[in-house]
Amino acid sequence: MTAKKTSVLSKTKSSKPTPELTSALPRALGMRITAISRKKVIAEMPVKEIHLTRGGFVHGGAVMAFADAVGAAGTINNLAPGYRTVTMESKTNFFAAAVSPMLTAVSIALHLGRSTNVWQTTISNADGSRAAIVTQTQIVLAPRPEKAKA
Repeated sequence: MTAKKTSVLSKTKSSKPTPELTSALPRALGMRITAISRKKVIAEMPVKEIHLTRGGFVHGGAVMAFADAVGAAGTINNLAPGYRTVTMESKTNFFAAAVSPMLTAVSIALHLGRSTNVWQTTISNADGSRAAIVTQTQIVLAPRPEKAKA
């Protein structure tokens, strides 16, 4: 028996993605898409205690997870029916501490190809200061062929 797989984005009756991250990690971290188009995704993540290091700053892993989810959402928004995606490469530059009360992510498509998408996500603090820039490559996977039933 296989587990039911769900998309990172919720779907409407017409199968168009809506701006809602539905997989477990984005939900647990409180991520929310505020705008999405073919080449741009904007999201926010309210900073909670779970995000913080002992020093009171947002953990770098939480920043990277936020950026990854937002870039992946951009690719998912562009996928043909049945296609899937996973992150195959990600690079993060940190410029300043990420801090409370809110982080904003703006992800722009650098490349929307047949087999890969590249997204650059800028993570900013509530005061507008840039905390990090993440560049990620998403591989686009074709639908799996149906297995013959024995």
